[in-house]
Amino acid sequence: MSQPGHISKLGVPPEEALPDDLKLVWEKCREKLGFVPNVFRTLSLKPQRLRDFMQLFNEIMLSDSRLSKLEREMVAVVVSSANRCYYCLVSHGAAVRKLSGDPHLGEMLALNYRVAELEPRMRAMLDFAWKLTTTPAEVTDADRDALRGQGLDSGDIFDLAQVVALFNFSNRMAIAADMMPNGEYHLAGR
Repeated sequence: MSQPGHISKLGVPPEEALPDDLKLVWEKCREKLGFVPNVFRTLSLKPQRLRDFMQLFNEIMLSDSRLSKLEREMVAVVVSSANRCYYCLVSHGAAVRKLSGDPHLGEMLALNYRVAELEPRMRAMLDFAWKLTTTPAEVTDADRDALRGQGLDSGDIFDLAQVVALFNFSNRMAIAADMMPNGEYHLAGR
């Protein structure tokens, strides 16, 4: 059985109707990935908001940070697990598989990150991400101190919190739109 065939229950605009700058983004996606991510297609309903999302995503997920790209992707999967966001679990689970070289890690993080054999630093980061997602009002100095105990400084904790916040936002958008992941993500990194 395959996933539903729609991209988004909110629909997506036809590519020919997109502004020229977004058509170029689509071309670059096809060159680099071989497809246009359905998140872009869905968010293109509001072109300026898609531009803003891409800029924010790139700044949080790809800019200089003491959190590695893999660590940020692992946090994305754990947040998406807490929120049960199908789109992000599939797409960022694929990123974890590719970046880690471990075909099982993405699924462990998606289903129950606590079963994964992780370094204490990563475990503390994922515990924080889970708590900030599921019970944000209960985050205290003890949680920040646990991160500091694993070598994270205030800038690292800030970066971690931004990744958590970004994926809580994007999960809710994906769920609201009933966004389906591109089929290519299911096979990536296996």
